[in-house]
Amino acid sequence: MILTPIPEAQLGAVLDRFAGKLTDPTARQVFALICATGPDRATGSTAERHRRAALDWARRCGVPVHPPGTECAFNWDGVALDGTTESYVILHEIAHFVLAPPERRGLVDFGLGPGPDTRARDAAMRAAIVPLVEREADEAAASLLGILWEAELGQPALASFLDQNWLEGLERSAASHFTAVVRRLMQHGFLTLTRPSGTLSRIAGEGRGLRRRRGKGEGTARRS
Repeated sequence: MILTPIPEAQLGAVLDRFAGKLTDPTARQVFALICATGPDRATGSTAERHRRAALDWARRCGVPVHPPGTECAFNWDGVALDGTTESYVILHEIAHFVLAPPERRGLVDFGLGPGPDTRARDAAMRAAIVPLVEREADEAAASLLGILWEAELGQPALASFLDQNWLEGLERSAASHFTAVVRRLMQHGFLTLTRPSGTLSRIAGEGRGLRRRRGKGEGTARRS
């Protein structure tokens, strides 16, 4: 949910202001890729096509998906993904999977506590093992990686960028936070860029799990 909604007429100016605060060339390049997509969620047959593309992405990343008709109380139940949710949710959960160390992949919601779509919230809370500060950092990394996968697949990554509150704190630390997460994903092999075209040459589904040496993120969490 967007914490501070941005009127459509002001969106372009707000995005330009954020871009102007990005001093790192790679962060600017990544942000441009996100901005090249649409700000509105897909609907109807387009949304279904996007969902199927996300499920194919899960298979490419080696992430199990429950078969159609499975009753799922979690987006990730420690065994497989709920494949009936929206594309952007599926991609976000795939990002959690590739970022998580093996011992957390067997936990409900990756041991992060319940997400906004979790039905069995008490069970997810009991399975949570990640401290709050590390949880926020994990969420930031998964959020941006999922958004970049949306861009890679030609889906409305900008809609997720807005919905997951990357512009919150625009006049404070939003740009530096974004830059730090971009650098972290590149450092750990989850993101490479083709220069000078600025296209995503590889957004890895098989990188090393991010080590727990992060500071507190700001405003980018799907889980509550």
